[in-house]
Amino acid sequence: MEGKEEDVKLGANKFAERQPIGTAAQSQDKDYKEPPPAPLFEPGELRSWSFYRAGIAEFMATFLFLYISILTVVGVAKAPSKCSTVGIQGIAWAFGGMIFALVYCTAGISGGHINPAVTFGLLLARKLSLIRAVFYMVMQCLGAICGVGVVKGFQTGLYESNGGGANVVARGYTKGAGLGAEIIGTFVLVYTVFSATDAKRNARDSHVPILAPLPIGFAVFLVHLATIPITGTGINPARSLGAAVIYNQRHAWDDMWIFWVGPFCGAALAAIYHQIVIRAIPFKSRP
Repeated sequence: MEGKEEDVKLGANKFAERQPIGTAAQSQDKDYKEPPPAPLFEPGELRSWSFYRAGIAEFMATFLFLYISILTVVGVAKAPSKCSTVGIQGIAWAFGGMIFALVYCTAGISGGHINPAVTFGLLLARKLSLIRAVFYMVMQCLGAICGVGVVKGFQTGLYESNGGGANVVARGYTKGAGLGAEIIGTFVLVYTVFSATDAKRNARDSHVPILAPLPIGFAVFLVHLATIPITGTGINPARSLGAAVIYNQRHAWDDMWIFWVGPFCGAALAAIYHQIVIRAIPFKSRP
């Protein structure tokens, strides 16, 4: 190379990224500056109303998410024939559709996480502070518990007799299979979140009318189709915790570790993959 040495640092920036096919290929590179990482600790947030407003938004979104989705799960479980209900496809649509709607409603206030695993992945990518991440997770879990509690309050008999929407590893599957399903399912979700909200993509393809909540909701829908028969599909620790707290049966707690370890591992892998492989951020030269 005419006396020039290649190394990892130069290699990450030496060649321009390939332009996508279609309308984005018609535009030239747009001005873009990598946003700085969020501070790990930002005590000043605790004095800001927007901080608490965002937490309330996460609480309400998770509350509504669990209310609609658990009602759908319980309704399908009570039916004598799956042909007389919306079935697995309907459950998947309920989860995916609610995530689409709620992310759309709350994205401008809190970012529309509605899931501790999503919050954890974004924390690892330094998209928010540790204080905000912990606050979001607490509010998400409280919202989930309240959402399932309202379902039980409205339809106690139906709720208790049909499993309460609790996540458990289905018969015929090992704990390892359940854990793997949760890791991969959450990876798909969090990777989609990173891709749909990537600031560089938005800067480059701002003329393309892409609605970020749509691919996120669709990812939730597809993951539910694949993993409902295995674990009932958690991929959201708040969802699993809320159902377990209100249903409060031993078998609902036996596998609870899977629905926390799996999503957090999947979220971490997605964050690492997107930041290091897709964006190559650690290898980019700093001015």
